[in-house]
Amino acid sequence: MKILVSNDDGYFAPGITLLAEALARLADVTVVAPERDRSGASNSLTLDRPLVVRRAANGYYSVNGTPTDCVHIAVTGLLDFTPDVVVSGINLGANMGDDTIYSGTVAAAVEGYLLGIPSLAVSLTSKAGEHFESAIRVAVELVERLARAPFGEAVLLNVNVPDLAPDRLRGIEITRLGKRHKAEPVIRLATPRGEDAYWIGPAGGAADAGPGTDFHAVEQQRVSVTPLRMDLTHSTQLARAREWLER
Repeated sequence: MKILVSNDDGYFAPGITLLAEALARLADVTVVAPERDRSGASNSLTLDRPLVVRRAANGYYSVNGTPTDCVHIAVTGLLDFTPDVVVSGINLGANMGDDTIYSGTVAAAVEGYLLGIPSLAVSLTSKAGEHFESAIRVAVELVERLARAPFGEAVLLNVNVPDLAPDRLRGIEITRLGKRHKAEPVIRLATPRGEDAYWIGPAGGAADAGPGTDFHAVEQQRVSVTPLRMDLTHSTQLARAREWLER
């Protein structure tokens, strides 16, 4: 098995190193990740300039682009093989509900999925990063499961692991995405030159966090695994849109 590992925190982040080292005990692992933190980059693809790929001392490839760039370049030209699995992470902080739209961690996995490769986005649900070993254990288990029992069709899994010791986790739950309230207001600042500047405010609290959601699973100390898709068509509105256009 050959595994491509990426992330959005940068090739130097502890989460990606721990993930790559653990997966290397199962398969051949190649790391291609951004040269700096690109959190919140979403699915952006760099089209206005060429990108540079460098080889770090530890053997990882760094790219001066986005997480999507990293996976795209790796699969479509950098590597002389097609990975069997793409794993993005381990992200420091949750990617649940609406966060998945903005997440660079999820975006790297999305690109693998769009290129026809089973892909996982794995996040540890706190910024403290006290129990990476829990997220690593889950990631390894899911990759082993994909190898042992292929999903049977293209699959994109968003995985959120509570930042708890492994023996405190209460299992794995298949979930749907919850929803957040709208974001908190931006913070307005004055620059030294007297210009207005704005710092994006934090995400709002969970609004749809009932049973079955990723928020609920994590709150109950369970690992959340959400299958995602990239078909953005609002199917239930197709008929209404046709009627609206005919008015």
